[in-house]
Formats: sequence, structure tokens, C-alpha cells
Amino acid sequence: MNWIWTCIKPLRQRIAKGITIKIIGTAAELMIPFLLSYILENVIVSNSVEKIMLYGMLMVLCAVIACLGNITANRMASKTTMLFATRMRRELFSKTLQLSARSTDRFTIPSLESRITTDTYHVQNFINIMQRMGIRAPILLLGGSIITLIMDSKLALVMIATLPLIFLVVYGISRLGVPLYSRVQQSVDGMVRVVREDAQGIRVIKALSKEGYESARYDRANLALRQNETRAGTIMGIVNPMMTLLMNTGIVAVIGVSAWFVAQGRSSATTVLAFMQYFTLISMAMMSLSRLFVMYTKCAASAKRIASVLEEVNELKPCADDGKGDASFHISFENVSFSYLGKENNLTDVSFSLRKGERLGIIGATGSGKSTILRLLMRFYDADQGVIRIHGRDVRSYTREELTAMFGVVFQNDFLYAATIEENIRFGREISAEDIVKAAKLAQAHDFISSFPEGYGHSISTGGTNLSGGQRQRVLISRAIAGSPEILILDDSSSALDYRTDANLRKALSENLPDSTVITVAQRVSSVKNCDLILVIEEGAIIGCGTHGHLMETCEEYRIIAETQMGDGKEAV
Repeated sequence: MNWIWTCIKPLRQRIAKGITIKIIGTAAELMIPFLLSYILENVIVSNSVEKIMLYGMLMVLCAVIACLGNITANRMASKTTMLFATRMRRELFSKTLQLSARSTDRFTIPSLESRITTDTYHVQNFINIMQRMGIRAPILLLGGSIITLIMDSKLALVMIATLPLIFLVVYGISRLGVPLYSRVQQSVDGMVRVVREDAQGIRVIKALSKEGYESARYDRANLALRQNETRAGTIMGIVNPMMTLLMNTGIVAVIGVSAWFVAQGRSSATTVLAFMQYFTLISMAMMSLSRLFVMYTKCAASAKRIASVLEEVNELKPCADDGKGDASFHISFENVSFSYLGKENNLTDVSFSLRKGERLGIIGATGSGKSTILRLLMRFYDADQGVIRIHGRDVRSYTREELTAMFGVVFQNDFLYAATIEENIRFGREISAEDIVKAAKLAQAHDFISSFPEGYGHSISTGGTNLSGGQRQRVLISRAIAGSPEILILDDSSSALDYRTDANLRKALSENLPDSTVITVAQRVSSVKNCDLILVIEEGAIIGCGTHGHLMETCEEYRIIAETQMGDGKEAV
């Protein structure tokens, strides 16, 4: 795969050095049986202690070179593999972050998680074992075969005759292994999905006493994984027994033929002894190759899954603007329609315009398409029909960096990571501590943050589970405001706030961000009633558009919502 070579390329000099050392060590190991045979057949009969000591020391030297060479090469292989794995995971993670929303939906988050973890581990293991055994085993196999052919060609041919059978067995079974391990990894995706869902919803599970139900759901995913692993393991488990059978058959054949040759005086016992040692080395090499083939099947399956992510083409590329937009409007939707699955529309013929600094409110039932409007505006997806413009330019004509620099966003299910409150608000941007405090004050978060002994240095747990729902939302709003966004999007981001805090937040935003265009998606009429423009969305279409007063007169659905929530004009508690 091209991507593997891309990750390995910067390490090629290190790998070449390790391979050279491995070759030297393996060559020294191959010389030991030959030297032993030569000593037994030619040196001992000379009764020369000096020669015996000389060749004995030569054997020891070969053994030392083999030992040190293999140890050094293996250590270098481990280091190289770690560098390769680090680069591989970084490339895959970076690509995962760059995937379009549609691509992410297609792969699914649990599958992407398992590709970054399990699949990269399989590839890493194969690269490591290739440097350790992938060099040594072929040298032992070819070198042993060549030396035995030189020593006694007839006996060598008996031994070599079993090798094609072994290769056929290993190759045939390995071809079955790739699809089998692909199914195993798909089962891993399923299990990761269950674990991820349960980890996120652990409080609900405990509150509803559904531990048994979720355990059963996990057991089903675990059973599917076990069945696929068993099937793959059963097929791949045939390799070693078959190789052992064929290798032992070869040993019996060599012993039988060599005994007959020795009896006829056509070979010597010392040659047979050397042959058995070489046959042992060749057997070890073949066993190593069989292990390589088994690991290759896992690697090939995982590499294909990784490649499918790395080779994914981002369909959201900048394109030329048509020049037909009205630059006097900050944001405009022109007859926009969109479908997530390409079947029924999730948005149909949506049109509206906002000038810079105006406030837009979007209200409607759950699943009506409110958040979809925001995703199209930020170009997470491209509209199927119509045009969306910012400053009169088609959003598709902006680069990703230009577009995202305009926005400050708080989504419905936004996240906080394990770090301090200050780090969560800064979010890797160059924002001063003063601006962070200012943003927190606007978001009505400063008071509760200051109540912590560590203040803005207070540590937040993963997901912000050590904060209340309202506190989490105010920290997230602080993050969005801290970047001084041109367009501020609040997607149902005040649902956990009490009415007074919500009102204070809206007032602070109106007074302190006069040049920012603010888009608020909410379920409360009180959160949007002071907006310059309010959209009422139902089943992906705009059924009401105007100010609060205008909608109270012209849109029955809006009036019903308002009267239900606010009664005689006072917000219900």
C-alpha cells in the first residue's frame, strides 16, 4: 500500500542499517553447522590441538556475531516500528479530523476509533515482525538450501522437495484469512460502538437500572466478535499443524535416505549431522514464515481499512464563486434544499437573508431541520440545490480556514475535554487570560468559575461531568465568544440555563457583540423573541418568517408555542 511506504520512507536509512546488521548476524549463524561438520570431518582427524582451538574459536566468534547482530537488529527494529507507528497513527488521526461530515457518517465514529487503535496495532506488529523475521527467515531458508546443495545435492533435493508443498498450504490458507479478519474488524467496530454508547450514557443506564439490558447488548456484540475470531482462528490455525506435518515428513525422508547413503558409503555421518542442523534451521525459518503469513492476513485486512480512510476524497473543495451574490447581506440562503441520504429532503426551499449584526432565531420541533441549516452554513455538507452565501460569496468558494475563522459555535452535544476551564475556553488558540475572563463574564460563567478554589485553573473531567448542565453550557458559550467571532451560532445552547441567566446572557450578547451576527436555535420562544428575524421550521420547510410580533399574528404554530410557554406574556416556570 502506498500509504505504508509514505510512513516508512523517512525511516529507510534506519531500516537499511538494521537489515544489514540482521543479514550479517544470520549469515554468521548459517556458518556454524558448516564449521562443525568441517571440524568433525577434517580437523579432528588431524589430531592438531591448534587447529581444533582455531576452528572452535571461529565457531564461537560466529555465534557471538549472530547473537549480537540479532539483538542489535531487533532493538533497531523496535525503535523503527515505534517511529513508524507514531507517524501512521498521526496521519490517520489527522485525516480523520479532516473528513467531511458525510464521510464521517459513512465510516461511523466507532469504526474510525477501531481503525486508529486495533487496525494500526495489527499493521505495527507486522512491520515489526517483518524486520525481525522477514529478513532472517528467507536468509536461513535460501542460505541453508544453497549450503546443503553444495555439501550433498541428493540429500538437499530430498529436503527441498517438501518446501513447495509448504508454500502452497501457507499461500492457500492466507488467501482465506484476509476476508475473515476483515469481518473480525467489523465485529470490533460493533463492540466499540456499544462500549462508546454505554460510556456516554452510563448515568441514564444507572438511573433506569438497565445494567442487565446493556450487558446483554454487549454480550451480543462480544459473541459476534468471538464467532468471527473463532472462524478466522480455526482456518488460520491449520497452518502450523500442516507445516509441522510436512516438515516432519521431510525430516523422516532425509534420515531414511541419508541412512541408506551412509550404508552404501555415498555419504558420511558428519554430513548427515550438518544436514540435520541445517534442516532444523530451515524448519525454524519456515515456521517463522508461516507466522508472518498469519500476521500478514491481519495486516492486509487492517491496512485496507486504514487505506480507505487515508484515500477518502474530500468532496468539499473550494470552487469558483458565481459573482451573483448581494454583498450587502452578511448571510443569505437562496432556495436551499438538502437530503442526508439522498432520498427525502431534510430541508426544502429554504430562503432568508441577514445583514451584519442582526439576530436570527430558529425554532421548531425536534428533527425539523434547525441544526441542518447550521451545518450547511458552516459547510459541513453541501446543499443539493440552491446557494448559501456569506458576504455575497458562495460558501463553497471559501477555503476551510477562511470559513471556520468566521464562526464561534456551541452545538447541542458539544464537548469539554479533561483540562482546566481556562484551557477549555482557549481551546488551543492564542487568546489572552483577560479575553478569556471577558468572554466568561459575557457568558454568565465568571461567577461560578470564581467560586472554585482554583478559579479558571479548575480541572474539568472528560465531558465536563464534574460540572452541572448549565455550567457546561456557559463554559462552551465562553469558548465560542472568546474568539471574537464574526458569526456566533448557539444551537440549543441555553436549554439548561434558568430563565434569568438566559435573559442576562441574551442581553450581554446584544450589548457587547453588536457587530457579530448571532444565530440562535432554541426550543424556548423567550430565547428568540427579541431576534430581528425568526424562522419557524416544520419538516424541513419554513412555515413562518418574521419578528415575534409578526409571527404571533401570522403563524398559528408559533403562536401556539408562544402561548403554551409564556401564557399571558409571562414566562412559565
